[in-house]
Amino acid sequence: MTRFRTFAIMGWSGDGGTGPAPPETAPIASVVRDGHSTAPEYLRDRRAAEDWLATLIEAESAAGRRLMLGFDIPFGTPKGFARALTGADDPFALWDWLRARAEAAPDGPDISGLPRDKTDGLTPFPACRQTEKPLGLATDCWRTEGADAPLGRMMTGLPVLARLRHRFRGRLAVWPFEPPDKPVVFVETRPSLTLGPPPQAMTGAARPTEHMALKLAHMPPEDLAQLLNVRAPEEGWILGVAPDLAPPPLRDDCFAMPRGVDWIPVDTALERLQAILRPVTGVETVQSGAADGRIIARDCIAARAHPPAANAAVDGYGFAHAAIGDGVQTLQLAPGRAAAGRPFAGAVPHGAAIRILTGAALPEGVDTVVLEEDTTTDGARIAFAGPGRAFANTRAAGEDVQAGDPVLCAGRLLRPPDIALLAACGIGEVAVHRRLRVGVLSTGDELLADPSVPAGPYDVYDANRPMLLSLVRRWGYEAVDLGHAPDDTAEIAARLDRGAARADAILVSGGASAGDEDHVSRLLRDRGALSSWRVAMKPGRPLALALWGGAPVFGLPGNPVAAFVCALIFARPALSALSGAGWVRPFGFEAPAAFGKSKKPGRREYLRARLDAAGRVEVFRSEGSGRISGLVWATGLAELPDGAVEVTPGAPVRFLPYAGFGL
Repeated sequence: MTRFRTFAIMGWSGDGGTGPAPPETAPIASVVRDGHSTAPEYLRDRRAAEDWLATLIEAESAAGRRLMLGFDIPFGTPKGFARALTGADDPFALWDWLRARAEAAPDGPDISGLPRDKTDGLTPFPACRQTEKPLGLATDCWRTEGADAPLGRMMTGLPVLARLRHRFRGRLAVWPFEPPDKPVVFVETRPSLTLGPPPQAMTGAARPTEHMALKLAHMPPEDLAQLLNVRAPEEGWILGVAPDLAPPPLRDDCFAMPRGVDWIPVDTALERLQAILRPVTGVETVQSGAADGRIIARDCIAARAHPPAANAAVDGYGFAHAAIGDGVQTLQLAPGRAAAGRPFAGAVPHGAAIRILTGAALPEGVDTVVLEEDTTTDGARIAFAGPGRAFANTRAAGEDVQAGDPVLCAGRLLRPPDIALLAACGIGEVAVHRRLRVGVLSTGDELLADPSVPAGPYDVYDANRPMLLSLVRRWGYEAVDLGHAPDDTAEIAARLDRGAARADAILVSGGASAGDEDHVSRLLRDRGALSSWRVAMKPGRPLALALWGGAPVFGLPGNPVAAFVCALIFARPALSALSGAGWVRPFGFEAPAAFGKSKKPGRREYLRARLDAAGRVEVFRSEGSGRISGLVWATGLAELPDGAVEVTPGAPVRFLPYAGFGL
C-alpha cells in the first residue's frame, strides 16, 4: 500500500450540548494532511462527529489520500468480557452489540455488573487489557462515570465506529484486529500517555490530538510500520505502546570471573557465557508470512489438521477397496468428479468409481485411488488389475499434523519451510522476539574508516568494522554502525553511549588488551564493570566483556583474523542467546589432515583451513593474525585441542566449516 498522507486524531467524549457553541467536552479532531496541520474541528456531539468523519473519509478517498484515523476509544475489552455479552470473542461482535443498543440508550447501555464509578463485582474479568499494563491503567479500565471514562467512551463511541465500519466496508480496516492495508485505517490512540505532554507552543484543547497527528505524519514510514506490527485479535492495542516489556537487564557484575582465575580455557569461557546470558529482546506478534528469519518466542500450535481431510495423492479414480477382488476389475463410473477445492457432492455407490484429481477430498464411499496410468476407460467404465492395496494413493486427514499439535517450538529460527508449515496449519500470526540490534565500533588512531580516502604510510584501512557488520547481518540481526573512534576516551565513551541507546549488544574491536593505548579496556573498567577474560586460544586471547548503559559489550582483538575468529567462537553463540534463539554450537567433523604441525600445550588453536579435492584438511601457509587473505582462501577453521598434539598428514583433525557458523 501507499504511505498515509492524512492523519486525523479524535478526542472522544460522551457529552453533547445545546448551546450556540460546542462545549469544551465535545469531540475534537486534529487533521494533518501532507505534513501540514489544519484548524482543529470542534464537534457539537457524537452525531456531528459521525457526519464529519464520514465526510472526511469520502473526501480523502476521492483525493487518493490514504487516511489514518485515531480515536481515544478502547477498541476492545479484557479477555472474556466480549464473550460474556455476545457469546463470541470477536471484538466486532461487541461493536455490533453496542451499536444495536445505542438507539435505545443514547448515553450508552447499562451492563449488568458494571457500576458507574467503581470496579466492585468485576472479578470474573481481568483488571485491564494487556496493552494497558505498561501505561499503569489497570484501575481505570472499567470506569464508566465521567466524560473521560474509558468504558464510557467505548459504549458511546463504538456504535459510531461500527456504523462507519459497515458503511465503508472494503475500504476500511480496524487495527490491530485487521491488517492495516486498506485506504482508511482506524487505530486506537492515547496521545498524552504514549507521547507525553505536547510542546508548550501548542495551546488549546486540541494540543494532545494535534501533537499525535503531527508525530505520526512526520514519522519515517518504517517506524510507523513497526508501530503497526502488532496483532491483538481480541483485546485490541493502543498505537505506540510497546507490544511487550523488555526482559530485565543483565546484572552489572554478570561477566565477573571468580577471584584467582587467570587463563581461561575456551570451553570454560563458553560454558560461563552460556550460563549467564539470556534473551534481552521483547516479544511482538507478526503475520506468519512475514516471519522468515525471526525467532519464535512461544510454541506454535496447529489451528487445524494438515491435511484437513483425507484426499487423493494422484490423478486417477477413487472407489471402496472392499468392493474389488483379484484379477482384472471393471467398475462403473459415477457421474461427476472430485477436484481440489471442488469436492464431489454425494456418496459414491459401492462397486462404482469416481474420477478424482490430486488434492481432492475423498468422497463418501471412497478410500482407495488407482493411478490414471494404470487404468483403461471407455468413458462409462474403468478397468484395472486388482486387488491392489487398501488406501493406496491417498493421504489420511491429519497424517502430517493434527489440530492442537505443537508444530514449532520457541527459540527456533524460522525458515521458508517453517513458513509453509505455519500457513498449512492455519497459524496466521506468530509471537517472535524483536530482532536483536547489534552495534559495531572500531577504535584506533591508525585506522581510516573510508577506503576511498588516500592513506598515509602509517594509516590502516578499517577492515574489522565492515567485516563485523556483515557478520551481524548474516546472522539475521539488525546491524547498527557506530563508526570509528580514535584513541580518545571521551570519543569512545560518546559512541558507546550512542550504541547503548540504539543497540542491545555492542561489538568493539581494538583496545581490548592492557597496553598504553588500550583505551577501551580502561574505559570499560572505569565505567562499565569490565571483566578481562584472558582466553587460552590462538588467535585471540584478550576478550573484554562488560556492560555499558545496560548493553553487553564484547571487546574483540584488533587484528582482523583474531577479531573474526573470536566473533565466530564467542560472539555468535552469545548473540544467539541474547536474541532468544538459544545457545548455538558450531557444526564440525573430523577429516584427515593434509598438513603437519607440532603444537605445544596451553592454548586451543584455530587455523584457517579448507578441504582439498580428496577431502583432507589443508591449512593456510601463514598463521599471522593480520593475513586477511587467509580468511578468504579458507572455507572454515581447523580446531586443534588445548593440549599438546603432533599433527601428521592423514591424522584426524576437527574441521569447522564456515557454514556451521551461519556463513
